[in-house]
Amino acid sequence: MKPRVSSTRKCTVSVLLFLCWLQLGWGSLAQTLTVYSGRNEAFVGPVIEAFETATGIEIKVRYGGTAPLAAQLLEEGSASPADVFLAQDAGALGAIADAGLFETLPESLLAKVEARFRSQEGAWVGITGRARVLVVGSAVLDLPASVFELTEERYRGRVGWAPTNGSFQSFVTGMRVLYGEKRTAEWLGGMVANDVQAYPNNTSQVEAVGRGEIDFGLVNHYYLHRFTAESPEFPASNYYLPDADIGSLVNVAGAGVLASSENREVALRFVSFLLTPISQRHFASEVNEYPLLTGVPTGAGLPPLSELRTPEIDLTDLADLEGTLELLLDTGALE
Repeated sequence: MKPRVSSTRKCTVSVLLFLCWLQLGWGSLAQTLTVYSGRNEAFVGPVIEAFETATGIEIKVRYGGTAPLAAQLLEEGSASPADVFLAQDAGALGAIADAGLFETLPESLLAKVEARFRSQEGAWVGITGRARVLVVGSAVLDLPASVFELTEERYRGRVGWAPTNGSFQSFVTGMRVLYGEKRTAEWLGGMVANDVQAYPNNTSQVEAVGRGEIDFGLVNHYYLHRFTAESPEFPASNYYLPDADIGSLVNVAGAGVLASSENREVALRFVSFLLTPISQRHFASEVNEYPLLTGVPTGAGLPPLSELRTPEIDLTDLADLEGTLELLLDTGALE
């Protein structure tokens, strides 16, 4: 199921463009900005277009998976043409920060979001929140209290995951941080032994739950909302695991400015624009992610971010994606 722009969304985007022009008032600045985006064009494209229209700045976007783009940035180093890295998870942002490729963002920009949703060193800032959930078939009653229960016999063959997905890998990294290598390896190996079903992405997991092919999928919260927007009777629901389980981790999509950028001022303007009320409302209403700017309401049908019981973890600790990939390979979760 591919994202599509509905007539309502087109109207919203048009309003977004108009309001941005009134709000920013920067005039034409005949400059070019290069953005590496691990976010899907259908979701961030309208906001990028609005920024271009409001400022006259041309944005060249290289879309791709967050992990491959992060790897490319690491390979390019200070010679990268990128000015901004827009990533779908904190792990990739942390990897770039650890390599010293981000510049420190100004405090005025960092202060727009809670401290838990930004780099403690000021290297990157969260733009939206993405809660881990179990998407569950409507007829399913035997809900686990923790993701660790999914290795039990009663869940054999009933659970799906997407081990190549960046958000899943950040979740596993979070498990390593909180519970250590041994317990994480035992869980991964237990899931493989319990006949977990592998899918290429989160969308295909939600589809599989809707078909009754599996009963549970380890996904981000907003994927289901893309289905229910098309079909309100879609036979699944999101289950937020209780008691601050690692399966209820809230990660972020975020952005950082490359230290090698020759367009620092414009790059900072762009990142700041992603955290304006108008952009945040777009992400909340059209993408169904959690807005991180204080005062912007959560989208319809979502429990408020403040009410979610989430594990206490510093998102800057999710940078060791390489170690997670090694563990996924060692346990057979990836082949």
